[in-house]
Amino acid sequence: MAVDHYENFPVASILLPKRLRRAVEIIYHFARQADDFADEGDLPDTERLASLDAFRAELNRISAHETPLTPLFADVANIVQQHQLPLQLFHDLLDAFSQDVVKKRYANFDEVLDYCRRSANPVGRLLLYLYEEATPQNLIYSDAICTSLQLINFWQDVKKDYAINRIYLPLDDMARFGVTEADIAEGRVDATWQKLMQFQTRRAREMMNSGKPLGTILTGRIGLEMRLIIAGGLRILAKLDGVRYDVYQKRPTLRPFDWVIMLFRSAPFNF
Repeated sequence: MAVDHYENFPVASILLPKRLRRAVEIIYHFARQADDFADEGDLPDTERLASLDAFRAELNRISAHETPLTPLFADVANIVQQHQLPLQLFHDLLDAFSQDVVKKRYANFDEVLDYCRRSANPVGRLLLYLYEEATPQNLIYSDAICTSLQLINFWQDVKKDYAINRIYLPLDDMARFGVTEADIAEGRVDATWQKLMQFQTRRAREMMNSGKPLGTILTGRIGLEMRLIIAGGLRILAKLDGVRYDVYQKRPTLRPFDWVIMLFRSAPFNF
C-alpha cells in the first residue's frame, strides 16, 4: 500500500467482500484514467481538459438516463444504479483533475483542503456507499482519513510534483517558515524546511487520528482494510519524521517489514 495518488484505496483486495470487488475496480479505473489525463505524457493543457470534458459528458449521459458511449461508463452507470452512488462524487473527482491542469500553486491551507475535498474525499465516500455505511458521522471520519492521505502524498512527493511545476505546500506557510520556491528547486533540507514539514506532517497526523474511529466502526474484512489504510498513512508519516523530511533524497516507501508493523497495529486490540 504505497501512499501514491489514487493508490490509497483497495483495488479488488482479497479483504473486500467479493460482491464489491468489481465495483471498486470500476471506480479505481475511472479515477486512474482521469488522473492520467491530468498528469501523464506531454499533451498540451487544452487536450488534457478536453479529455476530462469527454468524461463529464459521459457522466451527464448517465444523469440523463442515456446510454454511455464507452464501456467504462457503461460500467459506471451500472454500479451507480446498483449501489445508489451519488454521481456528484465522480464530478468532484473530475473537477479536481481539471484543477491540477490549470492551478499550480496554493495560497493557503484552505485552498489545499478544498482541493482534497474533491480529489481524495470522494473516493472514501464512494466506498462507504458501497459498504452501505455512509452515515453522516462515518462520512466525516472518511473525509478526515482521505484528506490526510492526500496530504501525506503531497509531503512525500514534493520533488516529484515540483518536476511538473506543482507546489501543494501552502504559500503562506512557506513564507512564515522562510522556505522559498528556490529552496524546493535546490532540494534544500535545512532547519527552516524541517520546521515547515514538521508542521505539515503534524497536521496530517492529527487529521488521520481524528478519522481513526472509522477503523473500529467498520467491522470484518472492511474494518481490517480501513485499519490497514490508516496504519499505512501513519507509518509513512513516521518515516517522514525519521528521514528528517529529506523527501528529495530519501522518499519514504512501505517495505515488507512495515507491513508486519501495520498488521500488528491494525489488530482491534491495538487500534
